[in-house]
Amino acid sequence: MQGLMNNKTVVIMGVANNRSLAWGVAKSLHQQGANLIFTYRKERSYLKLQELLQEDGIKPLLCVSCDANDDESIEGAFQEMKEKVGVIHGLVHSIAFADKEDLKGGYLDTTREGYMLAQHSSAYSLVAIARAASPIMTEGGSIVTQSYIGAERVVKNYNVMGVAKAALEASVRYLAEDLGKYGIRVNTVSAGPIRTLSAKGVSGFNDIMSTIEEKAPLRRNVDQDEVGDATMFLLSNLSRGITGEVLHVDAGYHIMGM
Repeated sequence: MQGLMNNKTVVIMGVANNRSLAWGVAKSLHQQGANLIFTYRKERSYLKLQELLQEDGIKPLLCVSCDANDDESIEGAFQEMKEKVGVIHGLVHSIAFADKEDLKGGYLDTTREGYMLAQHSSAYSLVAIARAASPIMTEGGSIVTQSYIGAERVVKNYNVMGVAKAALEASVRYLAEDLGKYGIRVNTVSAGPIRTLSAKGVSGFNDIMSTIEEKAPLRRNVDQDEVGDATMFLLSNLSRGITGEVLHVDAGYHIMGM
């Protein structure tokens, strides 16, 4: 089935490189005919984004500077989208960050500063972005973020990020209620471990991937394209009756006992 996102404009936040989950989403949306708007944080990120877009032959509708930890930057970015594009139909929030030192050892050792950094970057950013984006989603639409099973279970070394992802998933449910009356759905994809830039900061990541291969019902890990397609589904009209949901794309690992 092709053209699922024809005439739809989607904002993608969080493309860091060609291994990013957000990049997998971008490719899937592009294949289905979406008009894409990308945000970037720094000039270096913009140059890398331009390189990726050229390599894959994707012509963005717009590229906008946006720091997800700065409310003025967020407001300015979506005001620019309103002025230049008018209406958006979807938004992909693929943003998370924690200090590398907080992704090893025990959660008990998390500093106050490290806790707040992870919460601001990985959870509150969704709230701030949804608040800025929703006024220009005048035709309804869909917001999708990215989570991980560390929000539900203790994953060794995931620590403060697991707690931030739990807050993110709770935020999805509350935002789904707040925005549902405007025809805006809010969901999250809980992906299995994938070798992204952020995953490299988690100690023992190779062991985590090996565990999935051994214990998941499909006896394998998932890839970026599978996460991209699932996210595209949640952005498309095919999922029009789904909101406040956590969709696991992890080869079934989440159903297994410890």
